[in-house]
Amino acid sequence: MINSFFGATHLSEHGEALQRSTISGREMENSTRFMAALAHSNELRIPRTHEKRIRRDVMMKIPAFDLLGIRIHALSKRELVDIVSRAVNGRAQYIIGNHNLHSLYLWFQEPRMREFYSMADYTHIDGMAVVLLGRLLGLALKREHRTGYMDFLPLLAEEAAKQEWRIFYLGSRPGVAEKAAQILRKRYPGLQVVTHHGHFDLNQNGVENQAVLAEITACAPDVLMVGMGMPRQEVWVLENRKEIVARTVFCCGALMDYVAGEIPTPPRWIGRLGFEWLFRLISERARLWRRYLLEPWTVMKQLSRLYWQSAHSRSHAGVGGRN
Repeated sequence: MINSFFGATHLSEHGEALQRSTISGREMENSTRFMAALAHSNELRIPRTHEKRIRRDVMMKIPAFDLLGIRIHALSKRELVDIVSRAVNGRAQYIIGNHNLHSLYLWFQEPRMREFYSMADYTHIDGMAVVLLGRLLGLALKREHRTGYMDFLPLLAEEAAKQEWRIFYLGSRPGVAEKAAQILRKRYPGLQVVTHHGHFDLNQNGVENQAVLAEITACAPDVLMVGMGMPRQEVWVLENRKEIVARTVFCCGALMDYVAGEIPTPPRWIGRLGFEWLFRLISERARLWRRYLLEPWTVMKQLSRLYWQSAHSRSHAGVGGRN
């Protein structure tokens, strides 16, 4: 029932709709009312770029899903590397975001985050909770579609060393990113990594920000990884996207802090089971307790409210149809 109402669509590798609910004229009208209610709820601005995105996803053969008005892509770590390869070989540029419960919380709270995700070319899943939520709504998401950056990095670094891709990492405290880069260079001989810390004035036209952009331009990286935490990193990419010279742009959080050993790294099997959040909560209680213990309830409250609003709209549509 949930799946039929939301009209979840899964675009296959051949661009065909493999998973599409059977929507009658009445249900389509109800779905339209639901999206209108979503757009007005909390003064959310729903991007009007869905059709264009679907065409691009078909062309790139990437499975795309609509999660209550939030666009996500079912991407494995191998497919993320393939996107980099396509960008380099096709001389294109792609901006890649990611969604977990924290980003969903910020999506509801921060208009600039909604603007970023509207602008992003791809949004992969970085949290098993999002996979489970998608399954609850009838989306054909799998465990492999949860791609954390600590799982993605080894595959990316190996391929980057092999293909001579240049990586630029922007983020972390001064010295931390370069420490991590040295570890990666030893682990993957031939890997080209340039770093710059994330502690600078983000004013778009400021001297420091322009100097960072100039450094990125001089490197002309195939992969730009922005690790300044949400929503700072997404807002920076959004504001500077026209001046960023890079084939692919990823927002990767504290990735290099983990590599450098500044933050305890959870065993990868914990991430695959969906309990990485618990390891991080225990390791960084003071910083993360609100994110993991309070924010999910806010997200579920928002989603539940939207669902009941949609049910209310359907009820009224049914009454109107009988008159």
